Formats: sequence, structure tokens, C-alpha cells
Amino acid sequence: MLLQEHLKENGVEAGMSKIMLLLSEKSRLVQKAFYTHSGVASTKNIHGETQMELDTYSDMVFMKAMEKSRLVKTVASEEQDEIVEIKKAKGSYGVTLDPLDGSSLIKTNLAVGTIAGFFNEGDVMEKGLRMDGAMYILYGPITSLVYTAKKGVHEFVLSPKGKFVLKRENIQMPEGKIYCPGGLRGEWTESHKKFIEDLEQQGYKLRFSGGFVPDFQQILTYGGLFTYPALNNAPQGKLRLIFEANPMALIAEQAGGHGTNGVQNLRDIKPESLSQRTPLYLGGKKEIELMRKYLGEQ
Repeated sequence: MLLQEHLKENGVEAGMSKIMLLLSEKSRLVQKAFYTHSGVASTKNIHGETQMELDTYSDMVFMKAMEKSRLVKTVASEEQDEIVEIKKAKGSYGVTLDPLDGSSLIKTNLAVGTIAGFFNEGDVMEKGLRMDGAMYILYGPITSLVYTAKKGVHEFVLSPKGKFVLKRENIQMPEGKIYCPGGLRGEWTESHKKFIEDLEQQGYKLRFSGGFVPDFQQILTYGGLFTYPALNNAPQGKLRLIFEANPMALIAEQAGGHGTNGVQNLRDIKPESLSQRTPLYLGGKKEIELMRKYLGEQ
């Protein structure tokens, strides 16, 4: 079954379906650009990070698609300093976008991804609980797309004919023993360190590429936990609430898992700024329950 057919069969709202299809279509341009746009740009993003050439190219490709769709009212992109308001839009959607998550891995030819979240009322600064759908695209040996519209989690792969074809439907996170830990161990808090030590004593295996999308894909497939915690030198962690944490937390929850900052549900947090960072624990309920034992989440 093709992505377009699946969206229709599952009753996904027409506007969100069209936006997802647009992003899937334009992702093929991004995939092809890995060969032509792999250098370093002369600019920095809102977070002060040096942008890769493919960061800015991906942002341009997806932003143009959102503008031409006439369905998207506002876009919050990790590569833009401010929320972009599309004046000629007829639709009411707000889209959060990380055009190319993990772009520092391009130089070593490791997998990277695109992350998007969708708000039907157009306010991208709402709590994640108001998010109506989310998706990510993983550019690996095979390009795959995972989406949810709060009706399960489904994965598609890009065929040689350029179509996204259904691979897995109604995915549920299995019980597994993989953990993907971000941040320098020497900067971990004592409570987080003890939690990780407990996982290791239980036989959990470390699998960490440094890319959020490919590492979360491992957890979705094999079970376990992805975490980028609060650090002694960075109490707010590294990942962004709006662009990365909220969309992936929605996907995790729809797949039977959970997402938390170690204190509360990620999707309960009201964003205060575009650049807001958050500690993150994303994975199976068993791992999150164990985390609560050490971090004391309420």
C-alpha cells in the first residue's frame, strides 16, 4: 500500500495528509542532495550552531513546499530565527520542522533524518499535547518514513520507483535491551548515572550513533530507551522541545512508549521560546518506570 492510500484509508484529515505527502515528496530532493550539498555553510542557526550546506538547502526545500501548499499558516523551523507566517495561506495548520536532524553526521556518511510535527489550529507554540500528528524521515541505507496521526504508528520505505510503500503498520515498541545515551558520561548527574548503571547491570547494550532519528528508530524497532539527559554543565540538555522532543514523544506514545524530561511528560510542557531545550527520556514504559525510581518523576 502506498502512503497516499494509507492516509486516506485511515481517515487522516485531508489537510494534514497533503502536508505529509508534500514533505515525503520533497524528501527525495534532500536525499539526492547528499551528493551535491555536503559542505559547510557560512551561516549559523538560531542556536548558534554552524550550519551544514544541506541544513540550509533542506530548510529551503521544505519551507517552499509549505508556502506553496496554501495549507500551512505558520512554520517553526530549527533553521529559522523566528516563526514564519505564511500570509497567503488558506489553511490553518502550524508545522514544526527540523529539516535535517544530525547533519554533523553527513561527513562520515551516517544516517540522518527530518522531523515534523503538525498542529491543526496553527499555533506551533502550544503544548505537545495539542499536536495532531508527527512524522520523521530517515535517510539511511533505505529511506524510510514513519508517521502518526494519533491512529497508530506506521512505517513506509522509499521504493526504486520513488514511492513510499507500507512496510510496518500499527507498530508497537517491543520489550528490548538497547539504550542510546547522549551527553558525556563525566557530565551526567549522579541520579542519571545510577539509572544507566542499572540498565547496564540488566544487560542493556549501548547503541548510539549521535543521530536522534536513527537512534530512535532502533528503539522503535528493538525496544529500549533513548536519552539525552540534563547535564551538570547543561541542565536543560541539548535537544529542542518544539522541533525534536514533542514530535518524537507523540510517536513514542502512539507506539506504546512514553516521553519525559525526567520530571514530567514532555508533551505537558508549554514552550516559552523557539530555542527551548529539554532533557529527554524516550522509550518503553518499563525503562521509563525505572528512570522514575532514580530521577523521581511525579
